[in-house]
Amino acid sequence: MNGSEGSLVPLPALAAMVPEGALVALPPDYAGVAMALTRAIVRKGPRNLRLVAVPQSGLQADLLIGAGLVDEVEAAAITLNEHGAAPCFTRAVREGAFRLKDATCPAIHAGLQASEKGIPFMPLRGLIGSDLMRVRPEWRVADNPFGNDDPIALLPAIRPDVALFHVPLADRAGNVWIGRRRELATMAHAAAATLVTAERVQDADLFDDPLLAAGALSALYVTAVAEAPRGAWPLAFENLYPADAAQIAAYVRAAATPEGLAAWLAENVLKEGSP
Repeated sequence: MNGSEGSLVPLPALAAMVPEGALVALPPDYAGVAMALTRAIVRKGPRNLRLVAVPQSGLQADLLIGAGLVDEVEAAAITLNEHGAAPCFTRAVREGAFRLKDATCPAIHAGLQASEKGIPFMPLRGLIGSDLMRVRPEWRVADNPFGNDDPIALLPAIRPDVALFHVPLADRAGNVWIGRRRELATMAHAAAATLVTAERVQDADLFDDPLLAAGALSALYVTAVAEAPRGAWPLAFENLYPADAAQIAAYVRAAATPEGLAAWLAENVLKEGSP
């Protein structure tokens, strides 16, 4: 829990709240990715970031990796879906450019839920006997204290320093509307700080509206909010806009080589006036 009410800040100020070395939780592409904030973070340039995908990521993680900001990734998958493999992630794995922590979707959710509940670990079925138990030595096996000869995996809590996501709506009190994307609530509950971009910010309190209150996340769990129209672009966002397939394809072509990526970043992220 963050322990303070959310506040409205400009996008560059929000990006400046991501410190070097932070463990950063990222949502999947379908759940509200803060791409405008990601580009602002690349411009700010915090190094040695550790990413945890909840439970997978795509363009957002690939961009941070390609910009040279990432030392570690924990994920069930990093992929650009119909656009194919994530080029910077794939190249960095082959080159050993960062530490890769293989995981599963339930394992990542379990670790976050442990942090959300304030407990040091979470038991989880389905891992014993897999290669993951060999490559993740911090995952332990214990006998079920309520059963006989019933081993179960114990996973340490995942406590992100920062959670990043994008929402359709926020209010001036710092409450944000996440709708049915409950993984965003888990991220916010587990993280020490939660940084959110919103398509728009309204004056009326979300919790005063009975139609919005059930899908709202309290400012108690939100550190700061920046208004960022089309803040998930070039990814799709809810029913507000589709993915910009041409832009994503252009990124994939450019990021196929380090030189192409550097040129793409210079033109599309680092250039004055870039979105």
